[in-house]
Amino acid sequence: MASDRSASAITPIEQVTIGAAPGLFVILWASGFIGAKLGLPYAEPLTFLFLRMAGAVFVLGAIVLLARPKWPNRDGILDSCAIGVFMHALYLGGVYISIANGLPAALSALIVGLQPLLTSTIANRLLGEQVVARQWGGLLLGIVGVYLVVQDKPTTGGATPLAWVASIVALLSITFGTIYQKRFGSGIDWRAGMLIQYGAAGILFAFGAMAFETRIVHWTPEFLFALCWLVLVLSIGAIWLLYFLISRSAATRVVSLFYLTPPVTALMAWALFNERLAVEALVGMVFCVIGVSLVNWRSAGR
Repeated sequence: MASDRSASAITPIEQVTIGAAPGLFVILWASGFIGAKLGLPYAEPLTFLFLRMAGAVFVLGAIVLLARPKWPNRDGILDSCAIGVFMHALYLGGVYISIANGLPAALSALIVGLQPLLTSTIANRLLGEQVVARQWGGLLLGIVGVYLVVQDKPTTGGATPLAWVASIVALLSITFGTIYQKRFGSGIDWRAGMLIQYGAAGILFAFGAMAFETRIVHWTPEFLFALCWLVLVLSIGAIWLLYFLISRSAATRVVSLFYLTPPVTALMAWALFNERLAVEALVGMVFCVIGVSLVNWRSAGR
């Protein structure tokens, strides 16, 4: 591929950055679930997300004005809007609604963390790649892991049916959005593309908040910290790291990093909110991580 770079063309600073970026990306991505839980007591989910998208549009708008990247054509704009609907509006909306309705942050991360498993089985199957026995075994192991977690009543007892539905919508949305991004969004400059994506998602959140929420916000220090963290660290920093890794031909490694999000989120939620998972649920999480690793073992080894 033209985007591949030989080892001799990478400077020592880039080597250090590439080496540190995966671990940093996992921590930042996992912290997004924690930021949502921290801010949701002070604003309803769609209102919170509208403010997050508005902040991201403001920051990215300033970046675009200064850097003046190439603007996509009409098809690129439409593709970016579609990606924004799936990757941000439906995915983030599902995650925030699930947490707001009683689903623990660690469990929400676990459910949407199955996205690489769906992508590697369903999407690869649609693209004509053979799914081998080991991958089907990983899929089965992941399903068993989810079953063990769901059976942990002390962990999931406070979650409403809406929380489960929203979490599944988030999982399906990020799966389809990832496929769409890989097929139609890879040629769009990330700064212009993300600006359009966040703008499209922000419009949907605005309509949703006006239709279903009171739009009352308690501007506490905790809420301001959560909002700034999600805008700057997640919407800008984590996404930049994602594009940085993909541009260095590390896309398959980036996909595998999502497997580590649920356990890292669980540790953060335990430390900050005293969210506890029973042994059965922890075993289920381990099964899920092993399962998705088996599904993607071939891709990660290339």
